[in-house]
Formats: sequence, C-alpha cells, structure tokens
Amino acid sequence: MSAKTQHNNILLAILGFTTAVVVVGLIGFFTLGKTEEIIQGEVEVSEFRVSCKLPGRVVELRVKEGDYVHVGDTLAILDVPEANAQQKVMEATEGATQALSSLTDAGARKEQVQGAYQLLQQAKAAAEITHKTYVRMQNLFNEGVISAQKRDEAFAAYKATEAQVKVAQSQYDMACNGARTQEKEAAKKNAEAAKNAVDVVKSVLRETVQVSNVEGEVSTIYPKVGELVGMGSPIMSISIMSDMWGTFNVREDLLNGLKVGDTFTAFSPAFNKDVKMKVYSIKDEGAYAVWKATKSMGQYDLKTFEVKAHFADKFEGLRPGMSLIVKKKDLK
Repeated sequence: MSAKTQHNNILLAILGFTTAVVVVGLIGFFTLGKTEEIIQGEVEVSEFRVSCKLPGRVVELRVKEGDYVHVGDTLAILDVPEANAQQKVMEATEGATQALSSLTDAGARKEQVQGAYQLLQQAKAAAEITHKTYVRMQNLFNEGVISAQKRDEAFAAYKATEAQVKVAQSQYDMACNGARTQEKEAAKKNAEAAKNAVDVVKSVLRETVQVSNVEGEVSTIYPKVGELVGMGSPIMSISIMSDMWGTFNVREDLLNGLKVGDTFTAFSPAFNKDVKMKVYSIKDEGAYAVWKATKSMGQYDLKTFEVKAHFADKFEGLRPGMSLIVKKKDLK
C-alpha cells in the first residue's frame, strides 16, 4: 500500500469520526434538551384524631384499622379509676348536702344535730384520707415515678374534701344554732352546687367511651388494649375520605401563571387516566425549599410552592398516597 493511500485512509477515518460526533451532538441537542418537564404530586386526605380529655387505660377497641365508621359509632372504651372514685365522692357529697338542706327546712332536732355531726366526721375522715393520698402522690412525684398531672389530681381531691369539711362544719353549726332564712338558702345552694359537681364528673366520665364525630376510615390505631394513654394523646386517626385533594410541589418557573381557581389536568397512574383538578391553595414552601441554580450559567434561585387542588370529578377507589403526574404545559 502506497503512502498516499494510507494518508487518504487516515483522512477518511478522521472525517468519519468527526461526522459521527457532530451527528450525536445534534441529536442530543434536539432531543435531550427538549424533554418535557413533569411535576409529581400525591393524593392527600383530611385526618381526624380521636383523643380523651383524661389519662386512662384502654380496655376495649371496638374498631380496627381499615374499618369505615359513622358519626356516633363507639370506637374505644377507657378505664379511669380516679374519675370513677371522684364520682362516688361527689355523689356522696350531693346526698349529704341534700339531706342537710332538708334538715334545715324542717327545723333542727336532736336527731338532726346528731346527723350533722356524723356527716362532719365523715367529711373529716375523707379529708384525712385524701390528704394522706396527696402526701403519697407528692412523694412519688418527687421521686419521678408519676406525672405532675397525677399529683395535681390528688391535690385537687384533697382540697375538695377540705372544702367539704367546711361545708359539713357549717351545716352542723346551723343545726345546732337553728336554721334561719339565709341559712336555709345557703343549704339549698350547697345542695345545688354538689349536684352540679356530680354532673361535671359525669360529663367528664363520658369521655371514657370514645365515639366518632366524623364519618371516615380508621387509618391508624396508636395504643393496644391494656396500654395507658395520656391526657389529650391520640387514640386513633380517622381519614375523612370525602375530603381528598392533590398536593404538588412546583418550582415557580413551572407555575405558568397558575392561580387559585384555575383548573388543570393530572394523570393518575393507578387508574391510567386523566383527572380534572381545581386549585384552592398556593403557598410558598419557605427558604428550605429553594431550588439552587448554577450561578455560573446565568441562572438564579427559584422558590418552590405547594399547590393544592381538589378533584373536579371524584371517582371510586381513590386512595391517599396515590401518585398524580402533571406536565408543565397542562399548568395553565
């Protein structure tokens, strides 16, 4: 092979390689650079958390995760021994104050004076017991065994029985001295106050039976039967299936002027179909959700916005967590 032929072959090889590089570059420019941007979101649902005003132990769960519940359905039953004991104390106090009110209306007799005295002794005994209980609770609290709530409940019970001693003492004095009009009125008011106290305790105890205030699906149950739950701690969550929406995190340069009230089309992979959605909220995600641009390329930082949209046409089978896909061109 001559030198000239070799030279021509080398030139042809270089020309072929250069042509291939140019073709690949053009293909990349016209294809890769034109990939349409998409935004992925997901279906969300309103959650209702069931909790109790009192600390207690779960003795029964009437539902399980996945059950559909209606308003008024019983969800869980708790046991609150302290409140049950307090109810008995209040009911006893109510009975005592009602009896003393009747005594003052009828006029004092020897037997009445004796009865008032016995009630006073009963109140003093109750006060002594609650005081000892409070002291024990205070010691346990100092050792870190119980919460401040338990200590405060014992202190409140102690103070309540102290007040009952004062009431019983005044009633006994009234019986000894003879009832006057003002004293009869005071006895009546004390009886009413005791009755109201019983009503308050009964109202609180109704919290031990948790019923549903909403209609939806039980999504999560937190405690097991036999476990303790704190005051206000959630027992379970209910997904309100009638209140679903889609959430999308959209970079501001992809918003295309989108505003509240606008509609757009999203694709649901779970059902392989398009769904119409209507925007009801657009909120700045804050500085933590900034898309950092490459400054050397002449770009700038862009904020991310949380876009929430309701489904224009709801359909069966839609579940929280399902994906929603939106193309940039559809956000307008």
